[in-house]
Amino acid sequence: MKENKIAKVINFIIKIFWIFVIGSVFGFVVEMLYATVYTRTLVIRQGLIYGPFIQVYGMGAVAYYFLIRKFKDPKDAFFAGAIMGGVLEYLCSFFQEIFFGTISWDYSKFFLNLNGRICLLYCVYWGIIAVVFLKIVYPWLQKIEPLIYKKSVRILTVFMVLFMAFDITISALAANRQQERREQIPPKNDLDTFLDKAYPDEFLDRIYNNKKNVE
Repeated sequence: MKENKIAKVINFIIKIFWIFVIGSVFGFVVEMLYATVYTRTLVIRQGLIYGPFIQVYGMGAVAYYFLIRKFKDPKDAFFAGAIMGGVLEYLCSFFQEIFFGTISWDYSKFFLNLNGRICLLYCVYWGIIAVVFLKIVYPWLQKIEPLIYKKSVRILTVFMVLFMAFDITISALAANRQQERREQIPPKNDLDTFLDKAYPDEFLDRIYNNKKNVE
């Protein structure tokens, strides 16, 4: 009985992890298409240094899984998704500015915005995505869930967890070190020296091409 409970917990964690990864990749594709159409040139936007991931979408996908799947009426899913997406986007923008001194979006010129971090239009987008999640994505996730129990997927999951942990960590360290360089803070140790050489401003500005410094 105890082993069954542990197995269920492990399976649940694996499922949530893959929902995060799939959501992050989905966000990368959406942002690339949106920026490419808007600018009429191919634009690659990333949330992490390595790989096609934008983690705010990954977190949104996980939040949708916990909240939106409980609704039956698309209208309820839309409004819940709009509110939840707005809150998530606001918090991500707020903490990015606090920890790294940058922002990746600014809705100050949009109608009904709040501190430029969220606006009515993008909350509507989050609501639409919530309906798509409820009617299309969640049923699809239920169909592929048995894959979790395959040994090959579990092995792949271990490697992906290690990779994502590294990617998120190095991305955060590099962004923090870039903020220190802006403040004219010299390297304090070997790690800072490594980050300065491996991830200079030109490299990070190319990766995070929609990032803006907050003065």
